[in-house]
Amino acid sequence: MSDMMASWEEFEVTVHTSPGHTCGTFSRLWLNLIGSQGETPPISVSEGDHHLLPGSSCPVRVRANGPLGRLVLVRLRLEAQTGFPDLDWHCSRVEVRKLADGQGEGRGGTGAEPERDPQVFPCDRWLRPAEGDVELRSGKLCLLKDETEEKLKQQRLKQLQLQQKLIRWRSFVDGAPQCVDLSSLSELGPNLSYAQKSSAANVHYLKGFSGRLEAWSSFTELETVFAHIGHQNNTARFVKAHWMEDWYFGYQCLNGCNPLMLRQTRLLPPNLSVTSDTLRPFLPGGSSLEQELERGNIYLLDYEVLDGVPANVINGKQTYLSAPLSLLHLNRQGQLVPIAIQLQQTPGPQNPVFLPSDPGCDWLLAKIWVHSADFQCHQLASHYLRTHMLAELCCVATLRQLPAPHPLHQLLMPHVRTSLQINFQARMTLLAANGVFDKVPGSGLEALPVLLSRASERIRYESLCVPDDLRHRGVDKLPQSYYAQDALRVWDALHRFVVSWVDLYYSGDDEVQQDTELHLWIADINAHSFSHSSGFPPSLQTRAQVSTFVTMIMFSCSALHAAVNFSQLDFALWMPNCPASMFRPPPQVKRSLTEDDIVSFLPDVNSTCRIQAALTLLSQPAVDFVPLCHYKEVVFRDDAHRGLVEAVQADLRAISDDITERNRQLELPYPYLCPGRIENSVAI
Repeated sequence: MSDMMASWEEFEVTVHTSPGHTCGTFSRLWLNLIGSQGETPPISVSEGDHHLLPGSSCPVRVRANGPLGRLVLVRLRLEAQTGFPDLDWHCSRVEVRKLADGQGEGRGGTGAEPERDPQVFPCDRWLRPAEGDVELRSGKLCLLKDETEEKLKQQRLKQLQLQQKLIRWRSFVDGAPQCVDLSSLSELGPNLSYAQKSSAANVHYLKGFSGRLEAWSSFTELETVFAHIGHQNNTARFVKAHWMEDWYFGYQCLNGCNPLMLRQTRLLPPNLSVTSDTLRPFLPGGSSLEQELERGNIYLLDYEVLDGVPANVINGKQTYLSAPLSLLHLNRQGQLVPIAIQLQQTPGPQNPVFLPSDPGCDWLLAKIWVHSADFQCHQLASHYLRTHMLAELCCVATLRQLPAPHPLHQLLMPHVRTSLQINFQARMTLLAANGVFDKVPGSGLEALPVLLSRASERIRYESLCVPDDLRHRGVDKLPQSYYAQDALRVWDALHRFVVSWVDLYYSGDDEVQQDTELHLWIADINAHSFSHSSGFPPSLQTRAQVSTFVTMIMFSCSALHAAVNFSQLDFALWMPNCPASMFRPPPQVKRSLTEDDIVSFLPDVNSTCRIQAALTLLSQPAVDFVPLCHYKEVVFRDDAHRGLVEAVQADLRAISDDITERNRQLELPYPYLCPGRIENSVAI
């Protein structure tokens, strides 16, 4: 297209409606062409026999009354029709062909032939009359510095200014990452909303227990319920068979629904009341605690974040929280086994250290207390904070600071877009008064802000970056750490994809440093996220830093969420393995318990069934599930990006094949990070 267009130049414009059965609208569409030197007056597209029907193409001739210059934008505006429903419209694209001369004869005229290749202005989004003018651009993705037209630079700025009015920050919990400011879900609009379609969850056998506000009468009663709700779940049946065994306790720390707590330690915590002599019977012959620490064979679970957190009142009864410390030993069989458990942080005569040599009921109850503490940290810190809240944080900053033509906007939005809706719904239901978190877990609504704030204060950037996290915690080379093995491979595949994408747009680190939009984005994230001591990069100065940061977001919103969400029902169906609350205080003496006493510590019947029903619903993948690195957006199908997407999909298929083959050899498979089962975003 020439840079200068005569005033008589004419265009053939075709407006394409997307094919979905609800994509059409009754509204009238007005269209302008905007050039570098001028613009055409608005013209109605949907006139006469031309309607904005699903899958339709509406042609119209547009004549410029004056010089346009280079065509840079197409402006669309919907106008609701009196007497007809005001329906949203999903526009696929607008194609513009310049006619060879100005001899066209109006709409559908038989004038000059158009140019062979149209200029395409992708839309791929919903429009509604209330939005007013929407401007489409035809150019490829680019950085601000690569914009050649002043009007396109102005459009980027105007888009961000509008977004910053619509998408605002709000604090949910002081000290934790902020969220989007919404009063109702409808404020998100159709482009940031989605329809949740999950397969029907079977909670039939859990519904009839809501009136039982008392404790379970025995383990036999629990087994009867499990026979109905867990008989088809192979993992849950394995858990029930082995949950009392020490080797399984360690296995669950590595591969359960919260594989983020365990870490190697070379020093004993000063507040853990154990000595080398105390633990010698549980270590290899001829070795000592000091030697095992030096060899890297001692691991620690420390739930100090729960210390002093107020416990919930459930069914009118006070529940109790503990903040345990547990030492585990990597034995010569490659198993991690617990060797000491202290249920509270402050040592003392009423806070005994439980040992494998203690009476069976004492030792089992100590492990149950650890699992209950893990439930609290898993739900609010590992799951909600590190996946849901992180996704929303990055989504809001992306919408506010990176315009749609920015390559990182397009790369990130498929992984974070759904977080706005699902998190708002969680705040209105699960995390609201009378919701599940109000009525079921030991850490209820009073504890929620305390725990989220503390967990946010303790989070470190390196703990969100898989290679650094696994290496720092010393779990990267453990033979049975299947979460670690799979997480590292998925991270590496995502990182290669992101590096290729970043290199496509930044030719060197100097271009990263010159990207003002990128700097405003990371500044917005830092201003509304974790503490200044979190280690989050204050700025991004190199392509490597950008690639790592973007990979961290994508992994957290997809793979990490899959690992901590879709696994939780499997490990919680046998309730004593993962109790959401404890109804008696931690024991202060040993040798005073029976099996019936243990049952009296566990959640009441109704709260057990309510949490299991909730976890059943949360563990159902969506019917329209989008697998990791599969994209519906048009931008991923263009020539520049198609090869990158195909490469990462091939990498992920190879990982899936390897995991499937490995799992065939395992008595208890680890399927949660098989890429074919990882959803692209936090959508449930």
